[in-house]
Amino acid sequence: MPLSRFDENLARPVPSLEKQDGTTLERLVRVMQRLLADDGCPWDREQTFESLRKYVLEEACEVIDAIEGGSRAQIKEELGDLLLQVVFQAELARREGAFAIDDVVSGIVEKLVTRHPHVFGDLEAKDADEVLRNWEMLKAKEKAGRGILGGVPKSLPALTRAQRIGEKVSRVGFDWADERGSFAKVDEEIAELRAAIESKDASAIEDELGDALFALVNLSRHAKVDAEGALRRSTSSRAVSRTSKRGSQRSTAASGSPATPRYPSRYWTRIGKKRSARKGEPNPKVRALRALLGRLERWNLSPSFSKPR
Repeated sequence: MPLSRFDENLARPVPSLEKQDGTTLERLVRVMQRLLADDGCPWDREQTFESLRKYVLEEACEVIDAIEGGSRAQIKEELGDLLLQVVFQAELARREGAFAIDDVVSGIVEKLVTRHPHVFGDLEAKDADEVLRNWEMLKAKEKAGRGILGGVPKSLPALTRAQRIGEKVSRVGFDWADERGSFAKVDEEIAELRAAIESKDASAIEDELGDALFALVNLSRHAKVDAEGALRRSTSSRAVSRTSKRGSQRSTAASGSPATPRYPSRYWTRIGKKRSARKGEPNPKVRALRALLGRLERWNLSPSFSKPR
């Protein structure tokens, strides 16, 4: 049965915030059905799950950018774009006879209820850590045979993937008791990296740098810092200040000051002090993590990541 033409002139009331319950999602589903109809949009009709992969990633990244920007209006807009990808792919699956949007919603509702027995059942959880441990145990039972790391997407950014791996193995007891053990591991890996650099063995340097980065990520987890977010903020601030940094370098070069391996770090320190004056000093754990990252940066090494041992 052909779809009736979508009427853009129809009223589209949005309930007040406290009364919103998701019922307007149906309108988005109808728009997507119209776009995919026989007389709909040629571009939309040509899309496949495979062709939409890059847009899912792009929209998810734009949500992250909006969150970091702090604008609720921007977050709202980007969440809408990401939601479109969910509805779009659900409608593609409907055309194949595989599933549709209500199946997607039903699946996630069932998962949430099942994995929150401390809310919807009789199990007790004293804190968030216990909730996460219960979640992993329930997930392992549901997906028996897949392994504890099977749910970590391979396409995640390397730092995020490393932190998720660390989180998952820690929930089954494979972890240091606190950040002191993690700090010691960082020192150990930095020493091995230094030895590899001195040996000038490119393969060993890459392996040891990967191990050092993985150790730093585990330290960030113990310090309750998101490694990906910390590095993103650091690189963003440096990108903004690049012009002034280059100007300062030219000025120093003109005065005849020597350029040593530590030469650029003075400008990063100066920029960091300006940023701290604006935003307040970070907590000691964050400062320690940044200091360790700085040690790697002063060696002018490209950040590379290899599989942890």
